[in-house]
Amino acid sequence: MISQLPKWVELGAFFLAVIAGCINAIGLLGFEHQSVSHLSGTATLLGTEVPNLSFQKVFHLVGILFSFLAGACIAGFLLHGSTLKLGKHYDTALLIEAILLCVSTWFLISGSFYGHFLASAACGLQNALATTYSGAIIRTTHVTGIFTDLGIMLGSIFRGQALDRRKAKLFLFIIFGFILGGTSGALLYSEFIFKALLIPAFICLIMAVAYRVYSKGNR
Repeated sequence: MISQLPKWVELGAFFLAVIAGCINAIGLLGFEHQSVSHLSGTATLLGTEVPNLSFQKVFHLVGILFSFLAGACIAGFLLHGSTLKLGKHYDTALLIEAILLCVSTWFLISGSFYGHFLASAACGLQNALATTYSGAIIRTTHVTGIFTDLGIMLGSIFRGQALDRRKAKLFLFIIFGFILGGTSGALLYSEFIFKALLIPAFICLIMAVAYRVYSKGNR
């Protein structure tokens, strides 16, 4: 069980989920209904397009998949391992994510679909920022695994196991943050179109600065 969950983990997971939900909503509304924060739907669409020999669509979907992978590779290079702990280069990763989102915005405003790739890379980078904390799987760019783990935890109660309240709280933070981000993304897109991506980019920048200050003060 997670007995002591630092506030920076809870807050960080929540705001990262908000960012991902916002980006994904903008993607669904503006990228030809294409999600970029998770790849299950993208991989399925790729499979359905292959028989149609639609090379442009196949290229686009493959590009999104590999961009997400490239973003995760950047995180793997920066963070050296999957365990979440204070002192790693999360601020650098968040800064890179903010830059990717800003450049993505520029491409999309210019009418280039390469902006989709950069947005996907930003999500891949974010999803790999932290993978485990005291046994809790932390994924902030999609909630399928979170719902699955939460369901397993609730089901185990009927077998007499105690509920890990801190882990459940963390999962609920992520779920609520992702939904809130989706709502925010929809509202922002209706007002600013692709410039809406600058909002999650700005949040990434604020988080990077806040993490740098907090980590230096707690070493």
